[in-house]
Amino acid sequence: MTTLFDPIRIGAIDAPNRIVMSPLTRARATRTHVPTPVMAEYYAQRASAGLIISEATGISRQGLGWPFAPGLWSDEQVEAWKPVTKAVHDKGGRIIAQLWHMGFLVHPSVTGQDPVSSSPGAAPGMAHTYEGKQPYPPARALRIEEIPSLLEDYERAARNARAAGFDGVQIHAANGYLLDEFLRNGVNHRDDTYGGAPENRIRLLREVTERVIATIGADRTSVRLSPNGNSQGVDDSDPAAVFLPAAKMLSDLGIASLGLREPGPDGTFGSTDVPKLSPRIREVFDGVLILNSDYSPETAQKALESGVADAISFGRPFIANPDLPRRIKDGLPLAEADMKTWYSQGPEGYIDYPAVE
Repeated sequence: MTTLFDPIRIGAIDAPNRIVMSPLTRARATRTHVPTPVMAEYYAQRASAGLIISEATGISRQGLGWPFAPGLWSDEQVEAWKPVTKAVHDKGGRIIAQLWHMGFLVHPSVTGQDPVSSSPGAAPGMAHTYEGKQPYPPARALRIEEIPSLLEDYERAARNARAAGFDGVQIHAANGYLLDEFLRNGVNHRDDTYGGAPENRIRLLREVTERVIATIGADRTSVRLSPNGNSQGVDDSDPAAVFLPAAKMLSDLGIASLGLREPGPDGTFGSTDVPKLSPRIREVFDGVLILNSDYSPETAQKALESGVADAISFGRPFIANPDLPRRIKDGLPLAEADMKTWYSQGPEGYIDYPAVE
C-alpha cells in the first residue's frame, strides 16, 4: 500500500515523501520583485516536504501584478533567488519555481502596463495593489504577433530558474491566470488558431510547455491546472472536453508531473459542484499526478490508496506548520496560521512559526 511517506521519483527529482508544498503567495519580495533574505529562512524551514513548489513567480513585468511578489526575468532576481535555493538544498530539500503570468488579473498600477488576456474583458472582484484594493480594468486581447515574445519570456524564466538553483519549474496554467484564460471558453472568445475548438484553446499551453521542455528538459518541467469550477472569473461550459485533451497532450510531452487544484462543494477558498476530473485525467496522464485542495492527512492517504493520485500538495497547512510532514506522520496537532500576516512584508507570521520540539 502506497503511503504519504513513500519516496517517489518526479522526473529528475527524487522526493523522499509524497507531501508536496503548494505554491503560496506571501508577498515578501521587494517592490521591484526581487527576493529578500528572509525568504531563504522561510523555505529552508519547510525543506522536509517531498518537494517545494515556490510561490508563483513572474516571468515578466507585464505578467506580474501582485505587490511584493518575486520575479525571474532579471539578473538581480536570479542572484537573489540563489541563497533561497541553496538554503533549501543545504537542508536536504528540493524546490522548483512556479512560472506565472497573471493575464487579466494584473493591475496596471503594479506593472505600469495594460493587462492582456485571451480576449477583451475585465476580471471580477478587486485587485491587490500597492494603494489597496482597486477594480480590475478591462484587459485587451493578446495579439498573435505577441505570442513569440511571450514564449521567449517563459524560456528566459525557465533558464533563469535553473541558473538560480531551482531543480525545475512548474508552469502555472490554473486559477484563472493567462494560460487558463486561453484554455476555457468562458473567457476565450477568439476566432483564430488559439480559440474555438478545444485543440485550439490548448495550443498556447502546448507551445509554452514545449518551449520550457526545450530549455530545461521534460524531466524538470511540470504544469498546474484547475479543471473544475469557476476560478477568478474563468470557467468552461464543458471542462472535460478541454482538460482531458490537455492532460493527454502533457502526458505525450513527457512532463515530470501534473498538479490539479480541484475544490469541492465545501471548498474553503473557492467551492464548486462541478465534479472533479482527476479520476478521468488519471486515465490519460502517465506522469506523476499531484492533487490539491482541502486535503486532510486522512483524505490524502485515501487518494493515494485509490490510485487517483501519486502525491498530495498542501498549501495553507505549511504556513503555520513548517514541519508538516513530521506532524502528519506522528499524528501531532496542526497549528493555525494568522491570516492577517499572509501577505504582510515582515518576519511576523512568516518565519516565526515553530517546529515541534
